[in-house]
Amino acid sequence: MQATLDPVSPAREYVRAPQPLARNIAVDAYRGWVMLLMMAEVLELARVAHAFPGNWLWAFLGYNQTHVEWSGCSLHDMIQPSFSFLVGVALPYSIASRLAKGGTFGKMWAHAIWRAFLLIALGIFLRSMYDSRTYFTFEDTLTQIGLGYPFLFLLGFRKPRWQWIALGGILFAYWLAWALYPVPGAGFDWQAVGVPANWPHFFSGFAAHWNKNANFGNAFDQWFLNLFPRAHPFVFNDGGYLTLSFIPTLGTMILGLVAGRWLRASAPQIPMRRLAIAGVACTSAGLLLHFTGICPIVKRIWTPSWTLFSGGICFLFTAAFSWVIDVKGYRKWAFPLVVVGMNSIAAYLIAHLFKHFIVSSFHIHLGPDVFRVLGPGLQPFLQGCAVLLTYWVILYWMYRRKLFLKI
Repeated sequence: MQATLDPVSPAREYVRAPQPLARNIAVDAYRGWVMLLMMAEVLELARVAHAFPGNWLWAFLGYNQTHVEWSGCSLHDMIQPSFSFLVGVALPYSIASRLAKGGTFGKMWAHAIWRAFLLIALGIFLRSMYDSRTYFTFEDTLTQIGLGYPFLFLLGFRKPRWQWIALGGILFAYWLAWALYPVPGAGFDWQAVGVPANWPHFFSGFAAHWNKNANFGNAFDQWFLNLFPRAHPFVFNDGGYLTLSFIPTLGTMILGLVAGRWLRASAPQIPMRRLAIAGVACTSAGLLLHFTGICPIVKRIWTPSWTLFSGGICFLFTAAFSWVIDVKGYRKWAFPLVVVGMNSIAAYLIAHLFKHFIVSSFHIHLGPDVFRVLGPGLQPFLQGCAVLLTYWVILYWMYRRKLFLKI
C-alpha cells in the first residue's frame, strides 16, 4: 500500500481517517431533493401562475421554478450549483472506497478521465435529442461537471490549503479575464447578440463587463464553438450560457470537496459549526462583491460572486439536512428523497428521456382530458404530478432491485 500512495502522499489521509460503513444519508437526501426539484419541472408552475394572475402562492411557486432573467437567484437557480457541489462532497468518500479496495492512483486517474468523457458526451447527446445533427454545446450541467472533474480529482489528493489556494486562484483569474475584456461601445448592436436594446437587466459602470452576450465568455464561444460542425455559425446562446462557466463551476465543486472532507473526517459527528461558518462567509462574500459592483451575482454566466454566494447556500443546505437527519435523528421522512438521491444519474436521464412517453401514454389510455378535472388552469399541475409520481415509482423499482446507474 505504501508504494501505491507514495506518488500522492496526501492520499494517506484517506487510509488513516475514519471510514464509516454507513452511507451519508443526509447527503443522499440533499442530492435527492435537488434531483426532485429538477424533475419537478413537469409541474409547470410558472404556466399555472400565468393562469391565475394575482394569486400570490402560484406566483411564488412559479418564480421559484424558473431561472431569473439575469442577476439574482431563485430556488430553481440552486439546482445546478447544488448538483455540482455534491459531486465535490462525494469525491473524498469515493477515493477512500477505491483505495480500500486496492485501487491505485493510476487506475483511479484513468477512471476520472473516462468519467469526465462520459459526462461530456452524455450532455451533448441530451442537448442534441431534438436537433437534426449533433449539437455541440458545453454549457449543460453534465458537460460543465465533466470538463472540471479531472482537475477536481487531482485536487482531491492535495492538502486542504492547496484546495483553498486553487479556489482563490481560479476565481480571481476568471474575474480578472472578464474585467480586462473591453465593454461594448455606445453604438453596439445588442440585437445582433440576441439582447433587446431596452433590456431592463443591463449593468452599468464596472459591472457592465458582465452584461449578457457581450462579454469575455461569449467572445470565447464565438471562436470555440464554431470549431465544431454546426447548422449555423454560433453567435450567442439565447440564455447567455457559456462554455467557460466550467471554470468557476469547478470552484463550486472545490467547495463541495472541502465540505466532503470535513464530513468524512468528523464522522460520526457532524461539523455543524464549520459548515455554518463557511455558508455564512461564502454567501456574505458573494453579496459583498455584488453590491459593491465588483462582480455581480449572475448564475447564467457563473460569475465568481455566484460561485461564492451559491456555494455558501450549498454549505447551509448540507448543514440543514445533516442537522435534521444525523443530529436530530429524523430519517424516515427522507426516504423518498434517498430513493432519488442514490440514483441521481438515472433520475437525470429519466427526466430528460421519459416525459413525452409517459404523458402520451396517459393521454392514450386515460383520455386527452383526464387532467382537466379541476379546470384548464390546473391541468399542467395535475399532469405534472402524475408524471413526477411515475418518475419516482421507476426509481423506487430500481432502488428495491439495487439497480444504481453510475458513471
